[in-house]
Amino acid sequence: MSEKTDEAVEALARQRLAGAERELSRKPKVTLAATGRGFWRYPSPWMIGAYLLAAVVARVAIGQWSWTDLLAPAVFLALFPVVEWLIHVFILHWRPRRIVGVEVDTRLARDHRRHHADPRDVPLVFIPWRALVWVIALPGIALPLGVGALVGADLAPRLSFVVTLATVLFVYEWTHYVIHSDYKPRTRLYKAIWRNHRLHHYKNEHYWFSVTTSGTSDRLLGTYPDPATVETSPTAKDLHGVNARP
Repeated sequence: MSEKTDEAVEALARQRLAGAERELSRKPKVTLAATGRGFWRYPSPWMIGAYLLAAVVARVAIGQWSWTDLLAPAVFLALFPVVEWLIHVFILHWRPRRIVGVEVDTRLARDHRRHHADPRDVPLVFIPWRALVWVIALPGIALPLGVGALVGADLAPRLSFVVTLATVLFVYEWTHYVIHSDYKPRTRLYKAIWRNHRLHHYKNEHYWFSVTTSGTSDRLLGTYPDPATVETSPTAKDLHGVNARP
């Protein structure tokens, strides 16, 4: 890429980011309550909410509280930023490729490319409901309950883990939705998360993969550079240049 092309790409990215922020500043202030009402217009929050409610009811019904209820959730919460990073990098940013003569591309990856192409398209912000069914059924229910039974863990702490998983899933969905909504950051923590994700969408899609935290896993895994030192990517809105292919 020539120096002139680099400058053009950089200028385009600055224009996109500035335009998006100007659009946000011109709009009337959106309250968090109004943003929340919009959140419940989509199927994903209802699905995760029902899953969370069922897990809480089951856990309370079982009782038998002990310190072991904290063990698995604590480990999961400590690992989640890395899990989130791995899913974002290797599943959502999957590059279509031919394997044994067959092109392998997933629905999740295609939907995520559409999300990058138009970050303002609200339905694309959410986990697709078909994928969410499997997320709830397999890692959400079958693994913690089934595998836990195989290793001899008591039901009560296994249900505590399910409650934690459902809560984290809900927090992820809410955080990602709010970042892409018209709600303007008002706290330092949220502004940091909001800014990181916007850098991922408008500056360079190869960095800033954290969504629910402010660069925790990115710092650990080397994808949290100083934005001023990073070249603006020409494919931030067209992941892997798929749409530009002949």
